[in-house]
Amino acid sequence: MNELDQKINTHFPGLVVRKDLVKTVKGNAIVPSYVLEYLLGQYCATSDEPTIQTGIETVKEILRKHYVHRNEAGLIRSNIKEKGRYKIIDKISVALNDKADVYEAEFSNLGIKKVLVDSGTVKAHPKLLVSGVWCIADIEYEFTEDKNASPWILSTLKPIQLSHFDFDGYVEARKQFTTDEWTDLLLQSIGFNPEMFGKRSKLTQLIRLIPFCERNYNLIELGPKGTGKSHIYSEFSPHGILISGGEVTVPKLFVNNSSGKIGLVGYWDCVAFDEFAGKQKRVDKALVDIMKNYMANKSFSRGVETLGAEASMVFVGNTQHTVPYMLKHSDLFCELPDKFYDSAFLDRIHFYIPGWEVDIIRGEMFSSGYGFVVDYLAEILRSLRNHDYSDRYKELFSLSSDISTRDRDGINKTFSGLMKILFPHDGATREEVEELLRFAIEGRKRVKDQLMRIDSTYGNVRFSYLGAGGQTTPVTTLEEEEYPGTYHKTIAEGEDGESLEVAQQGPTSGPSKPSAPVERILKENHLTFQENQKGLSFDTLLGPYLKGATSIVVTDPYIRLFYQTRNFMEFLETVVKHKTLDEEVSVHLVTMEDEFKGEQQKDNFKKMKESASSVGVNFTWEFDGTGTIHARHIVTDHGWKISLDRGLDIFQYYEMNDAFTFANRLQQYRPCKAFEVTFIKHKP
Repeated sequence: MNELDQKINTHFPGLVVRKDLVKTVKGNAIVPSYVLEYLLGQYCATSDEPTIQTGIETVKEILRKHYVHRNEAGLIRSNIKEKGRYKIIDKISVALNDKADVYEAEFSNLGIKKVLVDSGTVKAHPKLLVSGVWCIADIEYEFTEDKNASPWILSTLKPIQLSHFDFDGYVEARKQFTTDEWTDLLLQSIGFNPEMFGKRSKLTQLIRLIPFCERNYNLIELGPKGTGKSHIYSEFSPHGILISGGEVTVPKLFVNNSSGKIGLVGYWDCVAFDEFAGKQKRVDKALVDIMKNYMANKSFSRGVETLGAEASMVFVGNTQHTVPYMLKHSDLFCELPDKFYDSAFLDRIHFYIPGWEVDIIRGEMFSSGYGFVVDYLAEILRSLRNHDYSDRYKELFSLSSDISTRDRDGINKTFSGLMKILFPHDGATREEVEELLRFAIEGRKRVKDQLMRIDSTYGNVRFSYLGAGGQTTPVTTLEEEEYPGTYHKTIAEGEDGESLEVAQQGPTSGPSKPSAPVERILKENHLTFQENQKGLSFDTLLGPYLKGATSIVVTDPYIRLFYQTRNFMEFLETVVKHKTLDEEVSVHLVTMEDEFKGEQQKDNFKKMKESASSVGVNFTWEFDGTGTIHARHIVTDHGWKISLDRGLDIFQYYEMNDAFTFANRLQQYRPCKAFEVTFIKHKP
């Protein structure tokens, strides 16, 4: 175990589990992660390896004996008949038989119906009445001559959920962790390896948890396939439900007027709609109208009666086009079904997760560290729904008066949710509060900016906040900085029905790739880049400042590992691209020797030297013997010093061994880490 895992086990004994164990025990059992972790939490919530191994075998044995596979349902039914009583793990749903005035259970995998359930069980677990609950149950068999009676008897039933937890103990234990440690613990609890994520990407993952801890929170995430958009809503919590966007009806979601039965929003904390995007989907306009009212007012009508509910709404779907294409030709909501492509509906959304910033899930992204048993975290998040943290920034910051009430509500709910997740003990610094506030504003701004493209009646809003001293800080979305040329345009209809691009007033500067090769006027400058920003390359960022140099010195202590030396090789490629064929350029690297793989490091440098000499670059290197160099900069002999706070390590992880991935071939398709660069004139 690393230091963080030891700390997690110290402060949350018995409440955490090693996350790689879920895959170990799952086998071919088609059950949600929270079911497996419930069992692992009973037997493997420890750091003692022999106990873990024994617990794994116990859980496997429980699943082998008691989990009902559909293709083995007949064998299980036979076991129940022969033994008279048998324990099973299955998804159970209950319905009221009003003709017989009894509650009847249906077992999803076991394939038996009309099993009598007493009223007390239904009252204790009302979610049995809506879509079913995973349970551990004892079933008995007693043959009867009565054709109307079922021979199956439900002896005991226990939903697979945590029975109790200590919220105050949770808050006290949180105080023992730094913000970075706590964030990593939460990422590991979701199942991800935090080392594979930057700070902004971690916050994006945590946004997905807000619907579980914030009442009536409306969230949308649109992006490429395979980024895990729906996973957390189907696997993470017993208080959330994931349904197909095409299966939604008014009775199922809100209320059946003929029977008076309340729909999903009355029973679940979070209702997520999968596969929500797609222009061809058929949608009931009445459903959209009721959803608009519910998302705005937290209520819906049943005949003459108005009912309220607290379920958060999440919409996830896949995009078919790139972000610059959508910004040029339509907007970031263009994939939605026509009836949901409605400005009044979209205005109810509190935050838009930019799914194109989320990495496609790869094997190495999963965690093998310790995280909360997800059922425990789900109960904590549910209890936080009773708290309101939306005012926690108001002593330090205030929102611009331009921002409307609906925009403020969206910002406040997102900020409140992030504070609950990260700072339930209210221990955030000013900088941390500001970071969460900016992120909350950006997510709502993304919604509003697209609304202004769709509906011209929405006025231009300046999203900014004021500090205690009265200084105003504007907030931009990452797409706005990446694609300023197309971001501030509206799509209007021309007289001939064709779409016309109409430019809006907006930012005119930002790191974007020029559409034509224009000679750049070099000047001293300082640039800041956000995490996940794309469109950058050494060619566009550094190339113009290297052009014309005959001697370049690079100081970077971290050119050691393979990906770091590859970055340096790509820097040499940039040098080659910006020199003429009849020139020669000397490039000297000052770095640190790798403590463990120094020979491999030197071998890589020798190969680069041989390759570079054939294209007119004389590459040399030296290892700093003091072990104290920290500065990372590039100095040329024609008057420029380029200070890079991260050195050449500006790109996030990408698949280097996949020759068919564009991120491997072209730097501009790689997401960046957050970094700053300063261009300074100096005397050679």
